[in-house]
Amino acid sequence: MTPRTRPRTGTGTRTRSRTRDADAMAVTAFVLGLVGLLVMNLLLGPVAVVLGTLALYRRTTRPGRARLAIALGITDVLVLVCLVTADGTWSWSLT
Repeated sequence: MTPRTRPRTGTGTRTRSRTRDADAMAVTAFVLGLVGLLVMNLLLGPVAVVLGTLALYRRTTRPGRARLAIALGITDVLVLVCLVTADGTWSWSLT
């Protein structure tokens, strides 16, 4: 007697869905990193880093975009540090 094997249903759609989610995370992280250079960099920078890292962990098909999002997120925080150092406040006012 041979053991019965269950047919594999839904595994392909689960993999495609997970890849699509990872790709969406990479793109979202990239956009948040870009926007974070201009506004709300204290919030958007770390979010871009986390989403970019999660996208890489979930094996996105866009690893370059995820790495760029991580770099932009770190740059967001560095820009904020430079502005705080130059101005002495947590605002964007440089006058």
